[in-house]
Amino acid sequence: MTGIDTRPARPFGTVGTAMVTPLTEDGHKVDLDAAQKLAVHITEHGNDTIIVSGTTGEAPTLTDVEKLELARAVRDAVGPEITVVAGVGTYDTAHSIDLAREHAKLGLDGLLIVTPYYSKPSQAGVIAHTTAIADSTDLPVMLYDIPGRSAIPLAYETLMRLAENPRIQAVKDAKADLHQASRIMAQTDLVYYSGEDGLNLPWLSIGASGIVSVVGQVAGELEKEMIDAVDRSDLAAARAAHLRLVPVVEAIMNHMPGAVAAKAALHLQGVLPHATMRGPHIAADTDQLRMLEAALEAAGLI
Repeated sequence: MTGIDTRPARPFGTVGTAMVTPLTEDGHKVDLDAAQKLAVHITEHGNDTIIVSGTTGEAPTLTDVEKLELARAVRDAVGPEITVVAGVGTYDTAHSIDLAREHAKLGLDGLLIVTPYYSKPSQAGVIAHTTAIADSTDLPVMLYDIPGRSAIPLAYETLMRLAENPRIQAVKDAKADLHQASRIMAQTDLVYYSGEDGLNLPWLSIGASGIVSVVGQVAGELEKEMIDAVDRSDLAAARAAHLRLVPVVEAIMNHMPGAVAAKAALHLQGVLPHATMRGPHIAADTDQLRMLEAALEAAGLI
């Protein structure tokens, strides 16, 4: 007799990476060839989902044309078996709808909609904004709840309302409210993805479907090992993988912006030819690189 499969639904895959956006060395253009090579590399090292034009992808510095070219290039590079999601949320509802509609023409698998930053709308405004974007295409939507950047969280009542929309299927959570998420998962069909690398294992333990990770493009196989262990209820193995990831997460997420650290780490691994950033980000300095290299070496990732 076979056991009941208790694994959560996974509309956006399992091991997701918020991919950096490779640039030309002068930073003036998106390096589409490097982006395609990076996307393939990521999928060959444990990841089944790629998110482009997210926070780690320096989305605020990309033009609309660059975002569309990047999404198209990644889609073409990895093929239909890999889930590709594009960040289309901005602080402007009309602009976000335009981005959503244009990205929907590219054969993507979903859209990421961040809570509107800077504008600080009411929760009713958040619902109206998000619903308008979600209803503008037929693609499934992942909400991005990150009050540390957007200045406003998605309230419990807001999430309950948004869960009624059939296109809104998941939440990438970067606010660390596991209790609120547990309530939402118990009462709706919304699924959760960890959006904070240091809390990936706690999120998985309460039923998150997977992760959307910065560290995943550097250590995707180790993160997959952790998730696979959770799926087979092997807590000891999951914890062992989690502990191996701790110094890498610490180095990438807590000493410089994640986008800066991820590009630097990929350069140290030989995956990217350089680690050029667009302002306001600046590249990692010598001390940061030394610390990052030591963490990668300790984890066997370099």
